[in-house]
Amino acid sequence: MKNVLIINGHQRYDEVAEGKLTKLFIDTADEFFSKNGFNVKHSVVESDYVIKDELEKFDWADYILFQYPVYWMGVPWITKKYIDEIFSAGVNTVTYVSDGRSRHDASKRYGSGGLMQGKKYMLSLTYNCPTTEFDDKDGFFDGLSLDEANIATHKLFQFCGAEPLETYAIHDIFKSDLDIDSELTRFKATLEKNFITGQ
Repeated sequence: MKNVLIINGHQRYDEVAEGKLTKLFIDTADEFFSKNGFNVKHSVVESDYVIKDELEKFDWADYILFQYPVYWMGVPWITKKYIDEIFSAGVNTVTYVSDGRSRHDASKRYGSGGLMQGKKYMLSLTYNCPTTEFDDKDGFFDGLSLDEANIATHKLFQFCGAEPLETYAIHDIFKSDLDIDSELTRFKATLEKNFITGQ
């Protein structure tokens, strides 16, 4: 039986970002994992979490599902605080040993000192921007793909040795014609691919 840690990276802003969409995706993922025989634990960045407890969850997890809204092209600031606190506190035990370089072995490269080898993670993002802004040299992101535009989050997991699964993102979340049922179907198909058929 595999272990999954679901991280709720939402930060609330009244009337603009109350967290309902994030919760919907987390509830959908929780149901999916429970139905398919996974053990599930949850973390909430906007809470009075205990760093030691969070590190125990990271150590326990085989998979990490990181669900968060993209604010100003990155993670919410409270989510960055969570990352800084948890990943830094895990040095020599859960997240990394060093930056990987060695005075005695020049082949050891920066970013190769992670302790999370064998773990896999999935980013699930909520966006206001449309999908058309990615993979288009004339688009807002200058031709960057979705994953390239979120490189900082990917690199923090890579630094710790974890491997990426396919990213999911919902776009144009404030549009009145958003088809949430279709999006949830696509989300569940991505979960199926990442955690069942792709194992």
